[in-house]
Amino acid sequence: MGLLKEALPKLCKSKQDLLNFFQGAGVSREALKPYQRLLAEKKDEFNKYHVTRDLLVMLNERGEAGLGERRALLRRVTDTEDYSGCWENDRAAAIGLVAQIRAMVDVKDSFTRMKNDRDSETRKRRAAQDAALAAAAEKKRRIQAVRDDFYALFGAKDPHKRGKDLERVLNALFAAYGVLVREAFTVKSIGSEGIVEQIDGLIELEGTLYLVELKWWATSIGVAEIAPHLVREFSRGGQARGIFISYSPYSEPAIAQCRDAIAQGAVIVLCKLEEIVRVLDSDADLPSVLKAKVQSVIADKQPFVAVASA
Repeated sequence: MGLLKEALPKLCKSKQDLLNFFQGAGVSREALKPYQRLLAEKKDEFNKYHVTRDLLVMLNERGEAGLGERRALLRRVTDTEDYSGCWENDRAAAIGLVAQIRAMVDVKDSFTRMKNDRDSETRKRRAAQDAALAAAAEKKRRIQAVRDDFYALFGAKDPHKRGKDLERVLNALFAAYGVLVREAFTVKSIGSEGIVEQIDGLIELEGTLYLVELKWWATSIGVAEIAPHLVREFSRGGQARGIFISYSPYSEPAIAQCRDAIAQGAVIVLCKLEEIVRVLDSDADLPSVLKAKVQSVIADKQPFVAVASA
């Protein structure tokens, strides 16, 4: 403010030049009218320094409404390159004052840019947090919907329909946890054999594909039920692993068959449906539970290990 009070009268040789300078910065003719009248009627009482002070005070008092004019005024001052319009005695002082104002504006602009950058970072961070909260809420809603559908299966009377519904519900559960899912599909022979494989589902866990088999039987799962799933896995040349999910328990021969398959390079995970129930009841992370079971297969050669929900 002090620098502008000193600089503007020196930059403007005549009194009219001073008013024109303010008008060029957007100050209205109405605001300048009293000073135009003073200049016309009592020119000797028109003091460039007093008028500059009054107009700057007026612009400051307008607050946000006068922001555009204040910025335009500063821009006109800092853009000054030609000082030929100054009185000879004022020229050196005008150059020095403009240099000081430029330096102050640069500092202010630097702080403004830093503040804007900080504000932008804060907004981005807040937006990311809001998005994460919204995603978590949506995930929780989807899991709750799957939980309700899953628990409803235990009251189903038609075993065939219940098995089909189990495929749908578990696929929805995997999807709710962000696991990529391909629902039940068949593999057909190139020749005339027709369908040669019926696969309940396919999921991707840490970049690896897992063939999923589901069984809701009253009797235990034996070698005859496990063997076809192992054949499907081996027939893919090690490019896929297997997950078998069963309502009923696994027989010891079935578990032993899986251990033998592991020794031959297979990765087969045996899972009980009640483990899925525990995941849902404890709000645990399903992918983490499955990863822990996969680690037991690879590290300990144990296809069926109950993992605490995490």
